[in-house]
Amino acid sequence: MSDNENKDPKKTPNKVNFNSYWIYGIIILVILGINMSVMMNNSTKVITYDEFEEKVADKKVEKVEVINKQIANVFLTPEALKIEMPDYKESSYAVNQPQYQFEIGDMAYFLERMQDLKKSGYPVPYKMETKTNWLAPIMSWLLPLFILVAIWLFIMKRVSGGGGPGGGQIFNIGKSKATLFDNKDSKVNVTFADVAGLNEAKEEVMEVVDFLKNPKKYTALGGKIPKGVLLVGPPGTGKTLLAKAVAGEAEVPFFSISGSDFVEMFVGVGASRVRDLFKQAREKAPCIIFIDEIDAIGRARGKGAVQGGNDERENTLNQLLVEMDGFNTDSGVILMAATNRPDILDSALMRPGRFDRQIGIDRPDLVGREAIFKVHLKNIKTKETMSAYELAEMTPGFAGAEIANVCNEAALIAARRGKSEVDMDDFNYALDRVIGGLEKKNKLIAPKEKEIIAYHEAGHAICGWYLEHASPLVKVTIVPRGMGTLGYAQYLPKEEYITRTEALLDRMCMTMGGRAAEKNIFNKISTGAQSDLDQVTKMAYSMVAIYGMNEKVGNVSFYGMQQDQFSKPYSDDTAKLIDQECRKMIDEQYDRAQALLQERSKELHLLAAALLDKEVLTKSDVARLIGDSPFDDKNKPLVSGKPPIIPETPSVQSPSPNDIV
Repeated sequence: MSDNENKDPKKTPNKVNFNSYWIYGIIILVILGINMSVMMNNSTKVITYDEFEEKVADKKVEKVEVINKQIANVFLTPEALKIEMPDYKESSYAVNQPQYQFEIGDMAYFLERMQDLKKSGYPVPYKMETKTNWLAPIMSWLLPLFILVAIWLFIMKRVSGGGGPGGGQIFNIGKSKATLFDNKDSKVNVTFADVAGLNEAKEEVMEVVDFLKNPKKYTALGGKIPKGVLLVGPPGTGKTLLAKAVAGEAEVPFFSISGSDFVEMFVGVGASRVRDLFKQAREKAPCIIFIDEIDAIGRARGKGAVQGGNDERENTLNQLLVEMDGFNTDSGVILMAATNRPDILDSALMRPGRFDRQIGIDRPDLVGREAIFKVHLKNIKTKETMSAYELAEMTPGFAGAEIANVCNEAALIAARRGKSEVDMDDFNYALDRVIGGLEKKNKLIAPKEKEIIAYHEAGHAICGWYLEHASPLVKVTIVPRGMGTLGYAQYLPKEEYITRTEALLDRMCMTMGGRAAEKNIFNKISTGAQSDLDQVTKMAYSMVAIYGMNEKVGNVSFYGMQQDQFSKPYSDDTAKLIDQECRKMIDEQYDRAQALLQERSKELHLLAAALLDKEVLTKSDVARLIGDSPFDDKNKPLVSGKPPIIPETPSVQSPSPNDIV
């Protein structure tokens, strides 16, 4: 290969950045170099006073210079210099440099001895001189000063978080930490094509992007673009992903920052960073600012006020309110934000003029989950028979992040098994792992305990099989998984908007089926029903105190008022009545489950025996053992393309990815 081929015209040699640190280093090196050169050139030998008198007696001394009444420098005659130092011309020795020196000690004694030498016939001329060594004092204070300055600069750089945008030094701590996407090199590769299952939200956001690209299309009719767009939804539903798609699609500068980046231990830093962020944005206008997890700075003011940190957070929020719609606001800057806690945001932040649009991003429905699976399956090598629709049916209530996790787990499981393609069995195993946890293959369970677990899970399965409004059974297993999960019955909840009283009661009866089976078969109960009792208790209190599904308590709901921990929204008599009705409801469903299991005792024994033998039974296995469910047609999942909507409260759970009891 020739030299011309080795040279790349696109590559430029690395340039050395010159800064102030180089100046400090050069000064220190020059001072040290001067000091070292003086020390190296100083070839004077130290002798004693007696040796000096011997050389005087030999007539080798030409003169003596007394420096600062402390040191005597001895100069030899040219003849003596040739004898004692014949190579002085070739070496660093100089004729005008003293060859010897000694300490005087007492000056009066030295002068007396010099007079004695003169009287003895050996006169030596001497002179007194005063010299100042300027280098030593300078080095004594200059070098420590340089060391202290270097240490201070290093500490300040570490405290300020190093170099980079918005904070290279401690003096720039009030600068914004937002990441700017403004050119091809920093462009985000995520587009709207990568966002599936959020069609309505995409239309809203795409309109904002289209306005920035074609503003005349909207302003010609007198319309104004919203100043703020707030993305609201549960975790994992794709709020940040949608913002990334906006950054990838918009041909305008895009600032991305987290709400926690405004929080700092120093007073006034948060407000300063807000000002700096909007100042940069106005210089780049038209542009978009995206604040992720805005609830970090947007909490309602005055609630749970604590002197200090709370004041600083409120100052930051006040500055944000002013920048969004204050006296000096300009057009061309659109603020996007995301949160999963809109209920705690300040009302001034949520009003029109600041956040004009609130885009709800909920868990995807059946059609949305199918689209999300299609996006993720593109990156996975699967069999041609793999159906995204079938996977979507198996994952009701799953958010986009959970679907991505299932696809990734399935690919890892297939690779672990040495397969060349991912099949349905890998997805089933991945779902079991995501829902139930890691399989505990080496967990030893005593035969008696295993029998109790088998009857417990069989009780759940029988109750769900013969109850009209219960969710269809998918699988029942006694394989231990996760943290303390010894077995579970998996159901496929129907996708519905509302849930009636009879459906909730059937779910309570199905949940109590495990403990009822233990009581019927062994006449004893165990701790295995702890999670079942927790679910049933929450469901009962929700029906009585939130949904108004009890005749004695009536059509009242205390959900909103229950959020205040310091006051009860009802009297002691009402609280007592709620407790009584909840206990009565749970006892009725427990008795109902016991009666159903006594009636189906034969089927219960068959399922328990099969579980002890195979450990895992699918819906087809259950149907082969005890026959088809009498409500099989009614319990088929609805293909309505709409997700189940049940209010997410502290007392009742929305349909989980799969109902597990």
